[in-house]
Amino acid sequence: MTAVLSAEGLAKTFRTPFSRRQVRALDGLDLQVAAGEVFGLLGPNGAGKTTTVKILLGLTHPSSGRAELFGLPVSDPASRRRVGYLPEGHRFPGYLTARQTLSIFGRMSGVAEADLKARIPELLARVRLTDWADVKVKRFSKGMTQRLGLASALVHRPDLLLLDEPTDGVDPVGRREIRDLLREEAARGTAVLLNSHLLSEIEATCDRVAVLRKGKAVATGRIADLTAQGFAYRFVGAPMDEALVGLFRDAGAAAERVNGHVKLTARDVEHLNTLVDAARARGVLVTELTPLRSTLEDVFVDLVSAGDPGEAGGTVHGSQGEGRPR
Repeated sequence: MTAVLSAEGLAKTFRTPFSRRQVRALDGLDLQVAAGEVFGLLGPNGAGKTTTVKILLGLTHPSSGRAELFGLPVSDPASRRRVGYLPEGHRFPGYLTARQTLSIFGRMSGVAEADLKARIPELLARVRLTDWADVKVKRFSKGMTQRLGLASALVHRPDLLLLDEPTDGVDPVGRREIRDLLREEAARGTAVLLNSHLLSEIEATCDRVAVLRKGKAVATGRIADLTAQGFAYRFVGAPMDEALVGLFRDAGAAAERVNGHVKLTARDVEHLNTLVDAARARGVLVTELTPLRSTLEDVFVDLVSAGDPGEAGGTVHGSQGEGRPR
């Protein structure tokens, strides 16, 4: 797939306002997001997520390294013409209606007036604001304002979306609808870089993620790979008894009965097949063999609580997101 967004060795150092102490917000970040991919940028406050986005938008300049959008350096304003951006905590003038807001954003993005007449109703319907099209924004709830912000980021049909907490303040139904909308955009080839503290949303939406800690990517990869617990499996069969557990242990596996199943840990795939064959030879009818996974939250906490980024972490099944650090 074509890389829409790429960064290599991206670093940024700030000086604090009073002590003039140097703060390393980014420290050699490598990042790639492909067309049609939804990519999650995770990390605690101060990890470098917002600094990364500001560099991509040309709002601040890296101390070293490079970043490109659509093959153009981010220092070139033309690189941002196909970008839609939703910042965290955005605000719209309260005296504008939703329709007027999208009209202004569309015209600023170069969308022709004739195209906007068709585009605005379409977007309002996609974010469930059709009935509020001509209501002043000051009457909107936080969730409605968030959905209007997403519509404004989409008004010029961008090929890259940079989204900071897009589901903040949105109810569960609205969050699912936004997830569906983002997947629809990805299906048409839009690249999406998603920054969120709602790890359950990231887990349900993203193809790949990067976990940042102290300006470094301590892990990058597909969520399924990051959350896999090695070769640990949930094994269910009949009969399920201590003799079966003993059989697995005699064959060199870790095994224990847990709530009606056996937690089975093999050395590798070949060992796993040997264990299953041994169970079948004993007459066990295998009804389930499912890889055990940690939650993304478990993985995230482990990574950001570990030692220095240079000592732990790395890339998992794939290539590799603040002005003032957050």
